[in-house]
Amino acid sequence: EVQLVESGGGLVQPGGSLRLSCAASGFSFSFNVMSWARQAPGKGLEWVSTISSTGARTNYADSVKGRFTTSRDNAKNTLYLQMNSLKPEDTAVYYCAKYPSSRTWSSSVDYDYRGQGTQVTVSS
Repeated sequence: EVQLVESGGGLVQPGGSLRLSCAASGFSFSFNVMSWARQAPGKGLEWVSTISSTGARTNYADSVKGRFTTSRDNAKNTLYLQMNSLKPEDTAVYYCAKYPSSRTWSSSVDYDYRGQGTQVTVSS
């Protein structure tokens, strides 16, 4: 059974930082392209970032480029999202997600699985 469990969310002031983690199990994590997405209140699911299976390649939405960094530790089956210079508009539920095993790359929300999400609130 595929499981993706996010952690690390919380309340942070504008300009602050948070690091999200996602523990993955039930599939070959080290061979899978992974992604982060978010959903703000009243809005649809928004793609945030994608990382290749080795971690050598990443891509980011324009709204987070230069502020967010995605990484992974394949030995620990864990995906990370380092978020710096947070803004109120970054407030959302953040999801860890996987693409189908056959997908070599994507920058959209066409996932086959995603986690339950972790809330990030940016407010003073």
